Amino acid sequence: MTAAVLHGKEDVRVESVPERALASGEVRVRIRAALTCGTDLKVFKRGYHARMLVPPTVFGHELAGEVCEVSPEAAGLFAMGDRVVAANSAPCGECFSCKAGQPNLCDDLLFLNGAYAQSIVVPRRIVEKNLLKLQPETPFRDAALTEPLACVVQGIHDLKLQPGERVLVIGAGPIGLMFVALAKAAGCEVTVAGRGENRLAKARALGAVALVEIGADGDVLTPCKQSGRTFDVVIEAVGKPECWEAAVQLVRKGGRVNFFGGCPSGTSVNLDTGLVHYSNLTLLASFHHTPSAIREALSWIERGVIRASDFVDADCSLTELPELFRGMASGNRAVKTFIDVTQ
Repeated sequence: MTAAVLHGKEDVRVESVPERALASGEVRVRIRAALTCGTDLKVFKRGYHARMLVPPTVFGHELAGEVCEVSPEAAGLFAMGDRVVAANSAPCGECFSCKAGQPNLCDDLLFLNGAYAQSIVVPRRIVEKNLLKLQPETPFRDAALTEPLACVVQGIHDLKLQPGERVLVIGAGPIGLMFVALAKAAGCEVTVAGRGENRLAKARALGAVALVEIGADGDVLTPCKQSGRTFDVVIEAVGKPECWEAAVQLVRKGGRVNFFGGCPSGTSVNLDTGLVHYSNLTLLASFHHTPSAIREALSWIERGVIRASDFVDADCSLTELPELFRGMASGNRAVKTFIDVTQ
């Protein structure tokens, strides 16, 4: 089959790779939709991911498709032709975190990569825990949003959003936009701080009542304060230390901050301890997703609340993927790109 193989830092090649035989409990999925992701861009720039993959390896993790081969042990769960979406991981169910009700923090998360290919083998654990059948009318493009949306679902649950709350989302990338849609669905009043005319327009279309444009200097704090708005909840969906620090200064007394965007390894932030303490702030950080969040995310998609047309604004063939990632690394402003693995 043809697949994109990561060989190292900013080195992706489209190659012919063998389709391995299925092991016990596995299924093979013919990929019908694969989407780009900010995590994949980080992997491309870095050349590896300490927990998810080691080059040379196929990569990409947002996908949906059709079951095209089933091992005998999985025959009771899936059949040829089933339309499915696969999460990019599954917890073990046995470690302390899993038994404590925090499977997103599993000590032995099993990851799945290889979406930028014609097919993918789904391991037994993911088959059993995080491979979901789609409704007949659910488009593959929509279904491929399940995994990133599940991370946002996790963040929404961690925040315990209430109707009527005033929410500031810092960042108008795909994750920030998904937060807009789900916070709006929760009955919140959403403001978005970001850059890029296209992305801010999408935020407005998804339900943001106010937009704060961030300038080239990256200063989030000044324009948000100048907006005169007050926020019960601030969600940082950028992953920059300066944005984490701004989030703490923008939330009201007694408010909640979710440091959702992961900052580069080794970075740190400076927080005003007096502000945090005397304003009685709740600071939290959401990571990854759970099997229940995967299922809830798919339900949002299948109810039409989250649609690919709101997030996927570019198409690319598999053979053009290396060029696409080089463009993304240099500032391509597409929200998400659909990868046609048949070309």
